[in-house]
Amino acid sequence: MSQLRWRKSSFSEGHTDTCVELATGPSGRPHLRESDDPEVVISTTPAAFRAFLRAAKAGELDRLGG
Repeated sequence: MSQLRWRKSSFSEGHTDTCVELATGPSGRPHLRESDDPEVVISTTPAAFRAFLRAAKAGELDRLGG
């Protein structure tokens, strides 16, 4: 995972220790991690990640945070 180029979410600006970061691996698989615990990486398929993004944009995940 060290060869991945991580990008921070645009919503994380100014919060350097609590950022969501995203990288795409050589095979095209998306990887996600939190900057405060960079050793824990979530990897998924491009299709599953697209479905997640669609749900988030549609507000389907708004109630998960409480």
